[in-house]
Amino acid sequence: MVEKVITLDNVSLIDFLGVENHNIKEVAAAFPMSKIISRGNEIRIKGTTPEISRISDILDSLMEHYQRYGKITHDNVQTYISHSGQPVPGNPLAPPVLPDDDEVLVYGTRGVVVRAKTDNQKRLVEAAEKYDLVFAVGPAGTGKTYTAVAIAVRALKNKEVKKIIITRPAVEAGENLGFLPGDLKEKIDPYLRPIYDALDDMIPAEKLKFYTENRIIEIAPLAYMRGRTLNNAFILLDEAQNTTSMQMKMFLTRMGPTSKAIITGDRSQIDLPNRQKSGLVEAVDILKNVKGIAFVELDGRDVVRHRLVREIITAYDKAGQ
Repeated sequence: MVEKVITLDNVSLIDFLGVENHNIKEVAAAFPMSKIISRGNEIRIKGTTPEISRISDILDSLMEHYQRYGKITHDNVQTYISHSGQPVPGNPLAPPVLPDDDEVLVYGTRGVVVRAKTDNQKRLVEAAEKYDLVFAVGPAGTGKTYTAVAIAVRALKNKEVKKIIITRPAVEAGENLGFLPGDLKEKIDPYLRPIYDALDDMIPAEKLKFYTENRIIEIAPLAYMRGRTLNNAFILLDEAQNTTSMQMKMFLTRMGPTSKAIITGDRSQIDLPNRQKSGLVEAVDILKNVKGIAFVELDGRDVVRHRLVREIITAYDKAGQ
């Protein structure tokens, strides 16, 4: 008998192991001559070398499945056991492992499947694949931020980058930050809430906590980007219509040689003081003929919120607001 220890890092144990370790017990039942024990984030396997190899292959497949889908079900376990050549009682012809879906950006949490839903969202995805710098401009509800976050998360999961940096200007929209309760972080967090909401859909809570604590994913106000050079990173600038000319130039010059960036914004929601020009509007005009930069325009047809949002946007456009 030989022994092998597998350590589960950055996973939700309940989602991977199952309630009361049910998923691992199913694997153990398929290999009665071996002993499989799960304690904390470690799985100990005792048995013959050939069986340990097969069990390890199954656990590797389950881990890959978990990284894609965010959870493991009873049917998943049976599929991978069967796929390894080990018969499963009552399921002799388990279906093969599902092929990759090229249109899926991220298999998120709670069964969420994130993909581009509209033509312009698909153009955004294609542009991000071809260009290192992409501007995505359009009204509220068109999925600019959500799609951009999904593109960045996919790049991180595929090991195309080592980190994600998401930033937005903390511009007051009719409110004064100084009168909000709490310290600076507590004042700023509400401005970054849409980013956290998107990440919550795409990355399991324990793994997201690991990423943020180890600065693999950084979410910060734009002012914190000054003086940094960002290498091997996917950088997202959200709500870019509220950047000043100086802030936009500062952000654009943070890109390192191995960085990619997506800048999103809505020309109709500029909250800057009167007579101050939007850095986004200015940058789109200045950079429109620069090779290597892509510009994607989204419109009311891309709205993926409540059906009334599209009508609201159209009505305001007609009113010239």
